[in-house]
Amino acid sequence: MSDPLRRLGPVVRLAPAKLNLTLAVMGRRADGFHALHSVMVLLALADRLSVAVAPGRRDTLHVTGYPAGPLADNLALRAIAATRAALGTGRPGGPRAVPALALRLEKRIPVAAGLAGGSSDAAAAIDAALEAWGAELGPEDRLRVALALGSDVPFFLAGGAALVEGRGERVTPLPPVRGEPPGVLLVTPPVAVPTGAVFAAFDGGARPPDDHGVATRLTSEHIAAELRAGLSGSALVARAGVLAVANDLLVAAGEVGPGLPTFRRSLARLLGHPVGQSGSGPTC
Repeated sequence: MSDPLRRLGPVVRLAPAKLNLTLAVMGRRADGFHALHSVMVLLALADRLSVAVAPGRRDTLHVTGYPAGPLADNLALRAIAATRAALGTGRPGGPRAVPALALRLEKRIPVAAGLAGGSSDAAAAIDAALEAWGAELGPEDRLRVALALGSDVPFFLAGGAALVEGRGERVTPLPPVRGEPPGVLLVTPPVAVPTGAVFAAFDGGARPPDDHGVATRLTSEHIAAELRAGLSGSALVARAGVLAVANDLLVAAGEVGPGLPTFRRSLARLLGHPVGQSGSGPTC
C-alpha cells in the first residue's frame, strides 16, 4: 500500500447509468432474493465522482445536481466504509489505517428511476477509494463488497454490456453493439415505484400474461446470443418492439405506480416508437 497522503490531486470516476435491454425474473431464491436473467448496457448519462484524501476522521460527501437522499443511505459513502472494512485496516498485524476521504458527487442520474445511479456511484466509489488509498482488493473481495451494497453493483464493476444472472453476482461480459451505438430517449415521470414494492407485487401475482415469464427469458437469451455474434446498433433498434415488452416487472410496476401503463402508451403514441421500461422503473 502506497502513502495516500502524498497524492496531489483527487481521483475522478464517471458512474454511468444502466439500461436493462431485457429483464426476466426466474423465481425467488432460498435467500429471499430473486433470480434474474438480464442483458444490461451502460449509457453515456453518468454521475461524476471525485474522491480525495481529507483531514479529519470522517468521510464526507458534497452533492450537486439531483438530490441524492439522506447521507446515511448514500451508497457511495457506504461503499467507502465497506471497502475500508474489507481492507482490514486497524486490525492487529493488518495494514495501517487508511485516511478519511472527501467525496464530491455531481448527480446527473435521477434517483429511484430504474437506472441504478446509486449502485453505479457505489462501484465508482470502491474503485476510486482504492486508488486514492494506493490499496488493492482481489476480484473476489471486490465482488463481496459490491454484492453487499446492492444487486446491481457487480455489473458496474465489470464496466460494459453484460449478461447478469443470479441475484446479480454472475456477470458475463458481452461485446458492445457493432458500429455507431444507438441513442435512447429516457423519460422519468414523477412516479414513486420502490424496487422492493415492485418485486412484492410480482410475488403477489402481478406478472406477464404468458407461461411464467418464459417469453422474456427466451428474448433475453436470444439478445445475449446476438450480442456475442456481433449485433449492430441498427439491428438492435430494429428489435425495439420486442425489447419494449421484455421486462417481467412491467405489470408489477404498473400496479405500484397505477399511472405508468397509461403514461407509456401515451408516450408511444406521441413518439411513434416502442416504449419500454428500465428495471423496476419508472424510467421509460
